[in-house]
Parts: sequence; C-alpha cells; structure tokens
Amino acid sequence: MEKLTHKTMEDFAKSCGVSRPTLSKYFDDPTSVKPATRALIEAALRSSDYQPNLYARNLNRKRTRNIGILVPALTDPFYAEMVNRLELRLRNEGYWPIVFSSHGLPELEAEAVNTMLSLKVAGALVAPLGQKSDPRTFEKLTQNLPIVYFDTYIEGNTPFIGNDNYQSVATIVEYLCRSGEAPAYLDIPHVNHNSPERLASYIATMEAAGCEPLVISTNASYTWEFERIGYEQMDGLLRAKSLPRKTILCANDRLAFGVMAGAFAHGLKIGRKKGDNLRIAAHDDHPLSRYTCPPLTTMAQDFAAMTASSVSTLLTLLGDTDVPTQPIARKVSLGGTLVMRQSA
Repeated sequence: MEKLTHKTMEDFAKSCGVSRPTLSKYFDDPTSVKPATRALIEAALRSSDYQPNLYARNLNRKRTRNIGILVPALTDPFYAEMVNRLELRLRNEGYWPIVFSSHGLPELEAEAVNTMLSLKVAGALVAPLGQKSDPRTFEKLTQNLPIVYFDTYIEGNTPFIGNDNYQSVATIVEYLCRSGEAPAYLDIPHVNHNSPERLASYIATMEAAGCEPLVISTNASYTWEFERIGYEQMDGLLRAKSLPRKTILCANDRLAFGVMAGAFAHGLKIGRKKGDNLRIAAHDDHPLSRYTCPPLTTMAQDFAAMTASSVSTLLTLLGDTDVPTQPIARKVSLGGTLVMRQSA
C-alpha cells in the first residue's frame, strides 16, 4: 500500500488528529505524551512517509541533542574504532553524533570547532591534534559548551580519558626482555603527548631492568603517515646494515605495519620462533593488528572503558544522567593489556 505524503509538521499533525505542539512534544520525547496519543502518532508514522526535520528543530533549541566528535584522522584505525563505539553509545543515550576529522591539519581542526559551535551541539568528545593544535581554538570551545578529551588533550582543567602510557609501555618492555633480546625503540614524530610519554617509559623501564635503552629516532618531520615512515625507516636501516637489535618495539601499531612491510621486502622472517630473523612489537592493538602477517604482538588500549568513561563524563557535565552526581575526575588513566601474538 502506498504511503501518505505529508510535507509539513502541520499537515502530519492534522492527519494524526493531534495538535502541532503535542506532535512536537512527541518528537522531543515520545514518553512525554499519553500512551493512547503516542500509539495514534506511531500508527500514523507507519502509514506515512513523513520524516521530521530534526536538524532544523535542533537549531531552534537553546541546546540540541547533537554531540560533536572530533578526531585527527578517521583513516587511523584507532580513531575509526573509537568513533564507531562513541557513535553507538551516544545514539543509545538518545543523542545524535556529528563526526569531524581535522585530517592532521590545525586549520581544519579550528574549522571543525567553529562548525560545532554554529550547529549549537550540546557537547563534544575531542581527540585534539596535540602539538599542532591552537590552544585558543579549544579555549573558545570550552567557554561555550561541555567537552571531554579522549586519547590526548590540551593542557588545562578539561576532563581527559586516555591510556596510561607509562604502565602499558613498561608492561611490553618487561615482556620483551623476559622472552628474548631487549628491544630497541623505534620512535615517531611527537604529534601529541602520547609519543614522549611512551618514549620516557621505555627508557625508564629498560634502565630499571639493567638494560641499555637504544632509541632509533625518527627521521621524519611532523606527519600522521606512520606506516610510510615505518617502512622507510626500516628499509634505510637494512640497506645500511645498521639495524641495532633484532627486537624492535614500535611506538604504535601503524608504525609497526610499515616496519613489518620493510622487513618483508628484505626477505626477513618476523616472529618469535627459532630461526626467525626479527621480533617486532608495538602499542595500541588497532583492529587490523591481529591480521598482519604474522599477527602483531602489542599492548591493547581499553576501547570499551575509554568509550564508556568519555560518554558518562560528558553526560554528567550535561546533567543528563540518572547516576547520583559525583565529582568529575579531571584525568582518567586506563591500563593497557598485553596481547601476545606471533610477531614477538
């Protein structure tokens, strides 16, 4: 049966036999109208092609049900996984997520912030670029709406939920030292606070174990193309026959993907079995890490806890939670979990 056509809310309200304010109240919160009225409206919706313009309705409110999510790069598997989880969690809480990527560029990060403000989002979950961010951009954002940083942050009092890099890197360094040769550390450009924290933890843990830290500094300037610089770094080391150790701990999984490809191109066999040429480990447990060849040994960040804590903190700031109000932790550091696979 062909559905009825209604172009405006007034037309649809008349068809339902309810007033426009009642219909508007239903779209704000279906439980706010009488059960009989709700059943009447929902029956009419099933027989009609009418869709309310939620975007326009939100713009007319002082506070919308939209939540901004801003990340440095949606192509990064870590951020893609976090965005996926945050979107689903926010939808379950009755909010509409709007996702922005700064593509590694501070000017696009500032543009995204301005867009969120113009859309009058209720709040925002933000993973800023870090070193290249303009602090004034986020001062403007925090002055206008509640925000929570995840994964990385801008200095200040804004709540932050992220990985405990000191604990996680120490855990994997200790494992590598126990199970074989002590690792050299392949660094990346320090795009945010995670990079120097991981480097510092590597050095401190190696020294505590009585091992000499050996850092392979990156030869790349600021970039988010970690796979490329990993490949080029490994290729250069192998061509020059200057690879310092046969165990390499990479600053993150994306760097390790490039390192593994570079080693393969030179005919090296990666793994922890007798006869393998090289052990490679990393950090993050990106969704693709289990599918590398061989699967990558890494430290898993707690995606579930980071998602839950980020959303619950933002809902508390918005006053939209049934949980009794508790002091908001300004920094939540989540421990990582060692995932042992075949690469190290």
